[in-house]
Amino acid sequence: MKVSFFVTCLGDMFYVNAGKAAVELLEHLGCKVDFPKAQTCCGQPAYNSGYHKETLEVAKHLVETFEDAEYVVGISGSCVYMIHEYVHLFEEGSEWQKRARKLKDKTYELTQFIVDVLGIEDVGANYEGVATYHTSCHMTRLLGVTEAPFKLLENVKGLQLIDLPNRHDCCGFGGTFSVKMSDISEQMVDEKVEHIEETKANLLLGADGSCLMNIGGRLSRNGSSVEVKHIAEILNSRGDL
Repeated sequence: MKVSFFVTCLGDMFYVNAGKAAVELLEHLGCKVDFPKAQTCCGQPAYNSGYHKETLEVAKHLVETFEDAEYVVGISGSCVYMIHEYVHLFEEGSEWQKRARKLKDKTYELTQFIVDVLGIEDVGANYEGVATYHTSCHMTRLLGVTEAPFKLLENVKGLQLIDLPNRHDCCGFGGTFSVKMSDISEQMVDEKVEHIEETKANLLLGADGSCLMNIGGRLSRNGSSVEVKHIAEILNSRGDL
């Protein structure tokens, strides 16, 4: 099975290990992975800020970039959802909308692809630790990926997964929301961090780099010892760490 890897901005610049882990994991599961070098930002920051006309140009570029892919797999649920949203950006019935819909139908978030397309729930991972998992808003509420990450994590040998209280609450990032409404965002991430600390877990996992960056930053400022990792890094672990 051929997969074109969608690294996302944060994956490219800040979560390089997550991107590498995802590619290695997909290859371990039998996929042939390529990386279209022309890929750019999905346009979500501009779109969420109301710049829909400008987002159209980004959308056209991404559609063209991944058009020949068999499958497109990304490591951010929110960015994958943005690609799905392209269908609503273009004029109804237009050629661009048809092309965007074809891209939507073959674009998946990493855990969604592994469980729903490959049909795998145990990737053979092994990681010793006590973890809790943050469910990001776009990935669960909009993309609709709710069970796949947990099915995969439950089969990681050595990993104890503890439910995060109020796990469906937003972490306060919300893209440009954290910039425009920083005071409210700060209170939201403080509440999220309190719940993480309640679990006594030593590891926080998630599937969206933006959320992990926001929560991880607050944990660091608070002097917390909780480590933050993208789920791909755990699923790609093959030994006692």
